[in-house]
Amino acid sequence: MKRVLALVSPLLFLACTAAQGQFSVNISVDESGNGHFSNSNGFNSALPFSMAADPGPGGSASALTYNLLNPPDLIAGDLFLEDSPGVISDVIRFNPNEDGGSLVFYSDDNLGELADGPLPTAFYANEFILPEGTGTVSYTPTAGEPGFVAGAGGPVTYTITSATPEPSSLLLLGTGLITVLGATRRRLFS
Repeated sequence: MKRVLALVSPLLFLACTAAQGQFSVNISVDESGNGHFSNSNGFNSALPFSMAADPGPGGSASALTYNLLNPPDLIAGDLFLEDSPGVISDVIRFNPNEDGGSLVFYSDDNLGELADGPLPTAFYANEFILPEGTGTVSYTPTAGEPGFVAGAGGPVTYTITSATPEPSSLLLLGTGLITVLGATRRRLFS
């Protein structure tokens, strides 16, 4: 089965653009191992994942790794998601030589998801930075950027969902901080 998948899956990225207009690929992943692959030719599939060793620079011995179904000419590199300027919360790593092409998801938010753990200790020289925003980021790399697939026949867009604390958790945390500050103030001024 693995040999058949290796022969067939590169064809999932290739398309006849004249017949259907602009060909595109959409890949969505999250910190929990939920990944999905679809293209404009109507192909839809869950992305297989595992906790595997990351062969990239400074990679973890066990990291959330999605198999990208053998993308032709995947460009290696690291996509950094920033919580705020200069503060990296997630690293999305593209490894072209691992299982025919893989995406490794690292997160440091420690919310109990599969991707949670330390970030890599070293990085690819090819890097790109995006603000994380509300927890979901859309990334369409161009030639030479991490995750670009030169043989795809059209753009590949990655939708990356990073776990963020629920609003009710943030409200509870904020209420607790206000209570602590109020109690400290009363103690200081009484």
